[in-house]
Amino acid sequence: MAVHRIRNFCIIAHIDHGKSTLADRLLELAGTLTERTMRSQVLDDMDLERERGITIKAHPIRLAYSAADGEEYLLTLIDTPGHVDFTYEVSRSLRACEGAILVVDASQGIEALTLSNLYLAMESELEIVPVLNKIDLPSADVEGMTTQISELIGCDRSEVLPVSAKTGDGCDQVLEAVVRQIPPPAGDPEKPFRALVFDSEYNSYRGAVSYLKVVDGAIRGGDRFKFASRETCFAAEEVGYFRLEMEKTPILSAGEVGYVLGGIKNIREVLVGDTLIDPEDPSDPLPGYRPSKSMVFSGIYPSDADRYADLRDALERLQLNDASLTFEPETSEALGFGFRCGFLGLLHMEIIQERIDREHNLEIVTTMPSVLYRAILNSGEERFIDNPAHLPEPKHLDHLEEPLVRSTVIVPTEYIGAIMKLMQERRGIHRSLGYLDPTRAELHYDLPLAEIVFDFYDRLKSVSRGYASFDYDFLEYREAELVRLDMLLNGDLVDALSMVIHNKKAHDWGRKVASKLKKLIPRQMYEVVIQAAIGSRVISRAVIKPLRKNVTAKCYGGDISRKRKLLERQKEGKKRMKQVGKIEIPQEAFHAVLQVED
Repeated sequence: MAVHRIRNFCIIAHIDHGKSTLADRLLELAGTLTERTMRSQVLDDMDLERERGITIKAHPIRLAYSAADGEEYLLTLIDTPGHVDFTYEVSRSLRACEGAILVVDASQGIEALTLSNLYLAMESELEIVPVLNKIDLPSADVEGMTTQISELIGCDRSEVLPVSAKTGDGCDQVLEAVVRQIPPPAGDPEKPFRALVFDSEYNSYRGAVSYLKVVDGAIRGGDRFKFASRETCFAAEEVGYFRLEMEKTPILSAGEVGYVLGGIKNIREVLVGDTLIDPEDPSDPLPGYRPSKSMVFSGIYPSDADRYADLRDALERLQLNDASLTFEPETSEALGFGFRCGFLGLLHMEIIQERIDREHNLEIVTTMPSVLYRAILNSGEERFIDNPAHLPEPKHLDHLEEPLVRSTVIVPTEYIGAIMKLMQERRGIHRSLGYLDPTRAELHYDLPLAEIVFDFYDRLKSVSRGYASFDYDFLEYREAELVRLDMLLNGDLVDALSMVIHNKKAHDWGRKVASKLKKLIPRQMYEVVIQAAIGSRVISRAVIKPLRKNVTAKCYGGDISRKRKLLERQKEGKKRMKQVGKIEIPQEAFHAVLQVED
């Protein structure tokens, strides 16, 4: 199809503002879905996406649309995730588009992630089509929210489209606005082949599938191609585009979004964000690629040590379709052999853990999540630390730096005080306070990423009665007074419970964790001493009393020395048990440190 009749666009919004439902209505209007194939969240493939009502992975789909001007248009829609953890997924999808539909909930208004995604779209110089969704709700404030959106993006109020994705009201206007307002791709079909890889997945039978947007030229089945950052060349076994399934086509030309199969058996060969070029006539790679960066790290271990190999296979299979997941082998004295995994955020970590359980039927033990610290040694050497157990000795350490994020909180004005207090508790540095309207405020704070990892979202929703929305972006590494807090059981270090924490919070945190472990670790036949320590200095202590057998019950009289002799023998036996006994730590103990505020 001619480039001037192609439109590539995505849908961006805060989580639960109706992106996937709007996508369903647009597919119906374009005739892509029939009554037989229709279901809610049709673009969400995973059971987890459908159960939680969230989009985890971006999904492209092609629509053929007959516009009011009588022309046939080729539309490609990309339904993007709406959670802060998957912002990188959103940024990649934006690179494959010329425009974006910005969806705002008519009852909730502009949220933190709405702003974040809007700024991403503006940085990519996309045309914005503002849509006000859920106008059918009794609590919808159509006039107020229309004003909010028009002031935010600087458009006329008449350009904000009121729709109800649930009932379908007004959705036909959205497709017309896409055709009218979003520009066609700027590529040239006559130039040498060049395409952006914006996503990938792994097919067990056919190898890696590269999702691409052809910027210049064209690619046909049988053509040779290569990645701009690699030397290896591949032959295009098949090219095609996306409907509900992948559909083969003879050629993909400039402006079109589709896929290419090159018989690539190693997903690592496909770098998302890289440029595909013609090896015979190479052109300059497209700018703006940045690799995904793990923000949160956690150890994952099999509950049954014999299933270590199964866990490795499970992680490798998950990594094939999720390049953001990283892992490497590690060993823990408390838990045995496992893997240190890197995630985009806490939700990403939770999704991976649940998929291991569901798809691979594996029971796992997870350690406390931590962030990536930067250690500066006395020699001037820099080391990045993703596991507290690997922190250098204090005598070798000049200082530690922690990652900071620039956060945005949007909250009703009556909760500003509670939010400020929470941010102060979490070592936040206040940057600015503004008002979106008389009832809603926007706060900006610099926060240590480590403070977000521990039950921050629960506390935020609690103090704001669920009305606050939160978003963040990585800012920089900054020096801080950090120490390693260790937990010991009968003098033995439990490395899986070690953590890096700010010096001012260490004593209080150690006391709470020791108290929590005392409740969760079952009583033994001998005394169990729980200690929280910084280096060689113990800062908190708790004792689990032993189970006691009454060995003197059979003594119904006689000399007291007989009873004393039995008690001494029992005491010696308990001492020996304590030396050789191994304390079983339940999985709840590792989760307990995340709820020490309860």
